Amino acid sequence: MIPPDLNETDSVPEPIEPADPEESRKKQLPFWLEFPLLIAAALLIAVLIKTFLFQAFWIPSSSMEGTLQVYDRVLVNKVSYEFSDISQLDVIVFDDPRPGFEQPEEGALSRAIRNLKESIGLATPQSEFIKRVIGLPGDVVEGMDGNVFVNGERLEEPYLKHPDELISPFGPVQVPEGSLFVMGDNRRASQDSRFFGPIPIDDVVGKAFIIIWPLSRAGGV
Repeated sequence: MIPPDLNETDSVPEPIEPADPEESRKKQLPFWLEFPLLIAAALLIAVLIKTFLFQAFWIPSSSMEGTLQVYDRVLVNKVSYEFSDISQLDVIVFDDPRPGFEQPEEGALSRAIRNLKESIGLATPQSEFIKRVIGLPGDVVEGMDGNVFVNGERLEEPYLKHPDELISPFGPVQVPEGSLFVMGDNRRASQDSRFFGPIPIDDVVGKAFIIIWPLSRAGGV
């Protein structure tokens, strides 16, 4: 007798057999091959993040002391200024503005190792600086009476390493459109816009926003 829910043309589906655990194990890569692939994937992700989103930046000099110490590692947000404008007093990373500066020639292997070390914060790009934004496009910046003035107003700078130190006069400098006037927080040891002039906004890599190492100094910039 044919069951009521079937007719002569219907067929009963074949039962599905459970997967064989032994067969599944055979399809997995051996550990000695899987482990380096996982490491390679992790490094690739780190390079992609460094290229497009965030970059770990190692502080190589004392020019930002007062805020950042030598050997600090900070994270730089490379997309921050895609969604907001640069503000006065932001700490930014930018391409080396010095005229005629050229990266030393290097082979493919050396370049790959350098990119990897930069991606995880073990090296700082030789072609990038980190400073604080003092003047925005159109601002007039001047060093006068030992202090920094922007548009005729004395700039309050509690972040300085030597807040009571009087700086040498400079300017006045009117910041061109599309440019920024930047200075280091340690004015005694900073090559900045007082020497190489305003920098192009197009050369800004991103905004430094957090110290990630050492842990004892971890926190916002």
